[in-house]
Amino acid sequence: MKIEGANDIPAPRERVWAAFLDPDTLARALPGCEGLEAVGPGEYKAKMKIGVGAIKGTFEGKVRLFDLEPPTRYRMALEGSGGPGFVRGEAGMELSDADGGTRVSYNADVQVGGLIASVGQRMLGGVSKMMLEQFFTRMTEILAEGT
Repeated sequence: MKIEGANDIPAPRERVWAAFLDPDTLARALPGCEGLEAVGPGEYKAKMKIGVGAIKGTFEGKVRLFDLEPPTRYRMALEGSGGPGFVRGEAGMELSDADGGTRVSYNADVQVGGLIASVGQRMLGGVSKMMLEQFFTRMTEILAEGT
């Protein structure tokens, strides 16, 4: 499943970059995140509660950041598994100056398997889009608190 898009955050690029690399800030902004812990440079252990339709469960996994070019772009690899199945993929994030803030462009290629994949591509795409919107809304709120 391919996911791509862009969101504008009304904060300077350096602040957005720092927030996107801070495990505490990310844990507060990620929907369903029950824990995000740094386990090494650019590596995190994550625990998330996710529901798609009637299928709900907790995923545990790892996120690894690489190809960092501060404060412009980075890539991440993610993998997780739990009762409802597994998810793994790779994503790219690019930050650029936008009118009054920062534009965050993203593209990801994600594979989903197990029970959660049985809900269908369209529903997974819709849930992914909703979670991204929640993440960017919450990240904007968090960054506004710090001003």
